[in-house]
Amino acid sequence: MAAKTKSELRKARRARIRRKISGTGERPRFSVFRSARYLYVQVIDDMTGRTICTASSLEPDLKKGLKSCRSIEAAKEVGKLIASRAKEKKVEKVVFDRSGYIYHGRVKALAEGAREAGLNF
Repeated sequence: MAAKTKSELRKARRARIRRKISGTGERPRFSVFRSARYLYVQVIDDMTGRTICTASSLEPDLKKGLKSCRSIEAAKEVGKLIASRAKEKKVEKVVFDRSGYIYHGRVKALAEGAREAGLNF
């Protein structure tokens, strides 16, 4: 039996987390995807299967003010951006889905930025 790769281990953690949490109308799921270069976030209502709002470090407005899209500062700004968009859609509380990523570095900064901007989770 071959050893599992990092991505296979993350996918197993993600599946384990997703069995336990799902987004509702009152508390949608705050889903994170972290690539090597960018960070993507969605607020999803799993009951209706709709994405309420999205944000990423790839957005031109956000990229202008940052040195790097890979930085912790960029992640914090994406968190603030998604929180403001969620508040526009009248979403105050969310369930945090870190998608199997360790709560550290960019994922942690994203969550802290969203909390600072007024999102509760």
